[in-house]
Amino acid sequence: MYVFGKNVAKDLLINNKKIYDVILWENFKDKNILSELKKRNIKIKYMTKKQIDEVENGNHQGIILNIPDFKYSSLEDLKNSNGDMPFLVMLDHIEDPHNFGAIIRTCESAKVDGIIIPKDRSVNVNSTVMKTSAGTLDRVKICMVTNLANTIEELKKSGYWIVGTTLDGQDYSTIDYNMPICLIIGNEGKGISKLIKEKCDFLATIPMKGEVNSLNASVATGIMIYQILEKRK
Repeated sequence: MYVFGKNVAKDLLINNKKIYDVILWENFKDKNILSELKKRNIKIKYMTKKQIDEVENGNHQGIILNIPDFKYSSLEDLKNSNGDMPFLVMLDHIEDPHNFGAIIRTCESAKVDGIIIPKDRSVNVNSTVMKTSAGTLDRVKICMVTNLANTIEELKKSGYWIVGTTLDGQDYSTIDYNMPICLIIGNEGKGISKLIKEKCDFLATIPMKGEVNSLNASVATGIMIYQILEKRK
């Protein structure tokens, strides 16, 4: 998997992560990164700006690293994460990698036990997600499943209560979250699907007092996560 950016590179090097090889812009000047790459004897290929842009058309900052593909966790691993009060987040077909990366950062800061994503029609862990997650990716368990509806049924059998986010549910502050929780965040445009909505035990709504009737998915996730943590005190 190709990842890019100076902060990503620094995080990988500081944590001694596996790096197969690196592509650098021919005028790359960061002495600390260069020193660490040479110290670890990592193969470096220099390119012109045009060449490196063709490899990765993002904000690569002159450095692209080739690393092992992300290793997903199993559902069993996530289900048994935190004793009597586990807290999982399920993403119902989130498509924007920047949203996904921001959600990973929030989950890491709140010590959420894991994130569940679907295999199809959804963003997976890629270079943009890794860059946006700002070095937190390795500290969050992420599980990729084939079918969200079946996964919800498995979680219910393990004692989880399912909380979906929607525009027409009950006030999110009125729900008792002192139980094993799986919080579901819907697609950026469509929200949670009808089938998933029907499987929820609670439907939570964040009250809107302005003219905007919905929030960015990552913002809504952050609000819900910290409301749940606050209610559990």
